[in-house]
Amino acid sequence: MLLLFISFIAGVLTILAPCILPLLPVIVGHSITDTTPSRRRLFVVVASLSISIVLFTLLLKASSLLINIPEDFWKWISGGIIFLFGLTMVFPSLWEKFSFANTLSLKSNKVLTKGYQKNSIFGDIIIGASLGPIFSACSPTYFVILATVLPVSPLLGIVYLFAYVLGLSLALIVIALLGEHIMAKVGKVSDPRGWFKKIFGIIFILVAIAIISGYDKKLQISLLDAGFLDVTKIEQKLLEKNDKKNASININDTSNAKENAEIPDKIKSNKESFLSIKEKNKKYVLAPEISTPDDFINTSRLNSGQASPITISEFKGKKVVLLDIWTYSCINCQRTIPYLNKWYKEYEDEGLVIIGLHTPEFSFEKIQKNVEKAVKDFGIKYPVVLDNDFSTWQAYKNQYWPRKYLIDIDGYIVYDHAGEGQYEETEIAIQKTLRERADRLDMNVELSSNISSPENVVSVESGKVRSPEIYFGSARNEYFANGVKGQTGEQNLLIPSSISPNKLYLNGTWNITSEYAESKNAGSIIFNYEAKNVYMAAGSPEGVEIEIYKDDVFVKKITIKDETLYTLIQDTDYGKHVLRIVIPKAGLQAFTFTFG
Repeated sequence: MLLLFISFIAGVLTILAPCILPLLPVIVGHSITDTTPSRRRLFVVVASLSISIVLFTLLLKASSLLINIPEDFWKWISGGIIFLFGLTMVFPSLWEKFSFANTLSLKSNKVLTKGYQKNSIFGDIIIGASLGPIFSACSPTYFVILATVLPVSPLLGIVYLFAYVLGLSLALIVIALLGEHIMAKVGKVSDPRGWFKKIFGIIFILVAIAIISGYDKKLQISLLDAGFLDVTKIEQKLLEKNDKKNASININDTSNAKENAEIPDKIKSNKESFLSIKEKNKKYVLAPEISTPDDFINTSRLNSGQASPITISEFKGKKVVLLDIWTYSCINCQRTIPYLNKWYKEYEDEGLVIIGLHTPEFSFEKIQKNVEKAVKDFGIKYPVVLDNDFSTWQAYKNQYWPRKYLIDIDGYIVYDHAGEGQYEETEIAIQKTLRERADRLDMNVELSSNISSPENVVSVESGKVRSPEIYFGSARNEYFANGVKGQTGEQNLLIPSSISPNKLYLNGTWNITSEYAESKNAGSIIFNYEAKNVYMAAGSPEGVEIEIYKDDVFVKKITIKDETLYTLIQDTDYGKHVLRIVIPKAGLQAFTFTFG
């Protein structure tokens, strides 16, 4: 009940949020600058905005339809529509000249134009609906409903969502009516060719440009930095009070990892107590299902030799699942694989299922034969699911490689960890969930409390690697020092006399694509790094042998062919060094440098 009240208050407060203030003139101005009764127009705009928020939210949670649509898409749609209406307010005759020749016949165009001039609800609905996705990103309470309540209880989540939208709608109506009252005192302001409507048209255009350019976000940050109108703090305090009554967990909240991992004392007790389903409902969220998998590896059944689909829900009530999100050319992922292999061998017979969710960073990692080779090379025996469209990654709201989600016998995410490390804590959490499984299934199982120590593990000391991941492709080559960043196409490059740390230098002619840089002739790569080991994700269609130098001392030759991660330098200690790669001919495709 408290969250219902908070949702309503959050909707009211949203209109004062810095990300909404620039949009208020669109609501107010659209309702008070036309000749028909403004209140009808106001209610239509607000209603369509509200419906847009609800539908946008439900689509976001119920399907993968919107998952891969970038935020820029919504900015261009909303900004473009507002810009168009602004133009028609500044230049009333312009609307009549829009032909829409590619989509509408001349006759239907005349009907549309006539309808707008008569103030039909069509334009009002478009204005309101276009703002829905923008309004949906301005409240922490909205995201609590979206990420926490809806997955656990869809009906309750929808009730809270409607409370939020009701508060927002009422606040918008009050603001618009106040604006109408004030403007009524000024006199007649609805002349379609008058100065007042033109002023609001200019405001519409400025708002649209701000949305498209992202300046509205910059304005929001400036206001927050200055300490003005940070109404989200009020929401956060209300939510904190609610959390004390009803503990809930976001599936991206890694703070629960430590809580669930620190259980050695409980392990030693003779009889463990486990949470009931009702208690889990309050504390955890159910694990999302694998979404639109592209294929499966290591899932053949009954010696058929054919890969069979695998789901998370099929193990509910039967097994414990560890979902590992990884990609094969990621060095951080590779360093966790020995632990995963060890856990699978140790606990498979005790009820643990490991599912590797392979979500690719680069295009070559989408190719199944490449993934199959990597799975074989790493000795992975557990099932691997190809998530080429990122749909399952998005369903978990993940942002990292690697990421581990531990799912208990009831299907709840009870522990998760991003990145390397915390292997002992993760294994302790696995043991706890397996003991709960044994208790639930009334099985007499003696589970080991030993901690695994895999062989041939390469560890990284925190803080000693001071070189970031380096991308060669134009999409992310922010450290590209002697060329044009963010630009695709061929560039002729020379190494300067002075080399800066952690900056990428290329020599020769290179074709820069969004993902990689390809040598077009003999050339070289220079990088001044601080780490112990250096790795490069690379490939070559025809194969090319490169020479590796550290501090101008020859180290070795490496043949680059398959698109994968290559080890360039392996040292015994950390330090500052200059890496130089000599490339004798065209054909090297360099994706990334990573360090360890």
